[in-house]
Amino acid sequence: MINVYKDSETLLTTLADFVITSAREAIAQRGRFNFVLSGGSSPKKLYRLLASFPESSAIPWQKVFFFFGDERYVPPDHDDSNFLMAKKSLFNPLGIPDDQIFAINTTLSPQDAAIDYERRIKSHFDDGDCRFDLILLGLGDNSHTASLFPHTSVLHEHEGLVKEIYVDEVGMYRITFTAPLINAARQVVFLVYGSGKAAAVHHILKGKRDFENYPAQLIQPDHGELIWFLDEASAGVRHL
Repeated sequence: MINVYKDSETLLTTLADFVITSAREAIAQRGRFNFVLSGGSSPKKLYRLLASFPESSAIPWQKVFFFFGDERYVPPDHDDSNFLMAKKSLFNPLGIPDDQIFAINTTLSPQDAAIDYERRIKSHFDDGDCRFDLILLGLGDNSHTASLFPHTSVLHEHEGLVKEIYVDEVGMYRITFTAPLINAARQVVFLVYGSGKAAAVHHILKGKRDFENYPAQLIQPDHGELIWFLDEASAGVRHL
């Protein structure tokens, strides 16, 4: 499903409502809401909305568990940390306790951090099917999502749930969900806005199949929904 909104403000408000509805439905049906967060500047605005929306009070937040689709290999108090961004914009304002937040442990080596995170995910799901309720993804202007970057070995991972990867393009390690884990989710949502993302959106949605160059093409949920939230600029809508 592809949803296109006039501007980013309308997009973010609608998406915040969508997340709230998804959380309430998951809790009503399964007793909890397992929510995977994305990093970057675009989601920060969404998290602030979720923390301030009057409608958010309808969510029993004690039944929401937060995860991260990827993380930069930096200390948890580093300005580039996805965890720190979410902590400031979402967790602290809502008073979310630590035992509901599954942060990636970047004090370990990159490989051990990935192994540890996969183990904790499996334990959360009682070593059964690791199926998240909602995974939020962004899209880089190079068509990467999570830390699935073009021409990296993780694009060919079929067994592991979480992997470490050194990304030459950014000169650092990342720890990331693999495509199979993302594709197992009940709902996968892409949040994309701004004209700088229009080319990447076009490649993913309308271009030829080429996940080496356009990794976000790998995201095709097995038995769940794939939903795009775009503004007109990122969708390539032009007004004459």
